[in-house]
This record gives sequence, structure tokens and C-alpha cells, in this order.
Amino acid sequence: MNARYINPYTDFGFKRLFGEEASKDLLIDFLNAFLPAKHRVKTLEFRNPEQRGEVVYHRKAVYDIFCEGENGEHFIVEMQKAEQQWFKDRAVFLSSFPIRDQAERGKGWNFQLKAVYFIAILGFEYDKEEERRKLQRNVTLKDQDGDLFYDKLQFIFLQMPLFNKTESELETRQDKWYYFLKNLPDFSEIPAILREPIFERAFAIAEVSNMAKDDLWRYERSMIARWDEYSIMTTAIEKGEARGEARGEARGEARGEARGRAEGEARGRAEGEVKGRAEGEVKGRAEERAEVARKMKQEGLDITLIAKLTGLTESDIEQL
Repeated sequence: MNARYINPYTDFGFKRLFGEEASKDLLIDFLNAFLPAKHRVKTLEFRNPEQRGEVVYHRKAVYDIFCEGENGEHFIVEMQKAEQQWFKDRAVFLSSFPIRDQAERGKGWNFQLKAVYFIAILGFEYDKEEERRKLQRNVTLKDQDGDLFYDKLQFIFLQMPLFNKTESELETRQDKWYYFLKNLPDFSEIPAILREPIFERAFAIAEVSNMAKDDLWRYERSMIARWDEYSIMTTAIEKGEARGEARGEARGEARGEARGRAEGEARGRAEGEVKGRAEGEVKGRAEERAEVARKMKQEGLDITLIAKLTGLTESDIEQL
């Protein structure tokens, strides 16, 4: 792979940076950049990222990272690259598990809860209207007058596409983390403004050449999984459009036949449409493979591996 540093938007990349004991200091620094002062983290403990319902038919929740602060605060950290229609609902659903699990079973309990934070790093925008677009959306429970009602459940949504500062414009700790996460796969060296111990450690952990062979294999598999998801999504869209066109053509043919078109004309038209659709499908598949190869090339994957995975020639890939 040609990229020097891993892509944090992959499952492997994100958890290598923030989800391992060896990199716990990175997660603490990141959390403290976005949490209120009263809930700053000094130490934390990773929890089981899979939470199950109390009975077998309850749904389970799987988090990217789930940890607990020294004072019992719960932190869920999610990296979501692709847009999801019900992501806000998903955030509420996931945050309900650490709330419920605080109940003290087998003895009296007064319902006192520790704070729960859901921090989402989004590779898409969920605020589409210009006047509502915010790089960072902090959400708490408020009443009809906008007064704070409950501060122990908070959501922090970071809409990464809206961060556009250059290195010279970085001012805060938050700015530095935004800049690091958004641009990590494109860095060839550590920017001057990030030359401080915590970020130098982050770059060392993220450097592909520092990975053990097994970790490198897992990272490559995680990148391929991303491309598979992209390919499946584009294929579904194209097939949906094709089915819509086919239904439209069928209705048009039926109306035309009803108006008395000759049997020979209908047969010729049908043969022409079959040939056209076949040629279109072949062209579509070729374009799909080329688009996947282009994405792989942009991510820095080796051209020989791209050719093996897509079936394209190395010369075709070089021209993309």
C-alpha cells in the first residue's frame, strides 16, 4: 500500500488509534477535547463493545468503542463513514444500553445515574439545510424554553465534511483532532503544528510500516470491506434504476401494442431492447469495476493488488 498512514474511517484503523490499551492515552486526549470540564477524563477502562438485551429476543447493540471513566461516566465513540437514514435513532438506541445497565440488581436502588456520552465522528452531513449546518452539534435534554432539563445524557455529533481549516488556521485542541482525523491518509509526514507528544504517538501508531504482518493483513481486509460496501451500494442503485427503466419500457410497449402496432415491429423492438440492455449491462459492469479500482487507487492500494481484485489490467488502472 502506498499511503504512509492508515485510514481512520475503517473499522481496523479507528480501533487501532482509539480502541486498544496501548493507545488509551490518545482516546483520553480526544475525549477531553470535546467533553465539558466537569467530565474530563483522567483514566478509563474499556468495556465489552457488545451489549445484549436481558432476554433472547431483545436486540443487541455493538459499539465501535465503549469505555467507562474513573467516576463511572460511560462513553460511546462511533465512527460512521457512510450516511445512514436513521442515524439519530441509532444513537439514541445505543445510548439506552449503558443507561439501563446501571440499574443495581438484587437490592434497593434510587435510580441515580452516571453520565452517558455518545460521540459520533461522521463522514457525512446529516444537516442538509444551509442555515442548520454545524460542524459540531452538542445535544442535551432541554425544556420548551430552551433551559437545560437533564445533563447526564449528551450527544456530540462531529460532521467531518464541514471542517475545512488549513494547517495555518488551526487554533484549538478540537481543531487539531479534526485536522488529524480528516487528513491522516493523505499525510506524507507529520505537519509542524501537530509535532507534539500525543500526536507524534498517534502518527507512530497509524504508520503502516510499523504494523505487524497480521495487523497489516487485517487492515487491508478492512479496506477491501469498505470498497465492497461501496460496490454493493452502487450496484443496488444501478439495478434499481434499471428496473425502473424496464418497467417504464414495458408500460410503453403495452400502450403501443394496444394502439395496434404490427407484430413484426414489436418483435424487432424487443430484440433491439434486449441487445441494448445487454450492452448496457456489460458497459455498466465495466464502469463499476473502474470506479472501484479508482477508489482503491486513491486510497493508495498497490496497483498489482487492485488488478487482482477487480480483473482490470495494470495499464488500465494506471490510466484511471
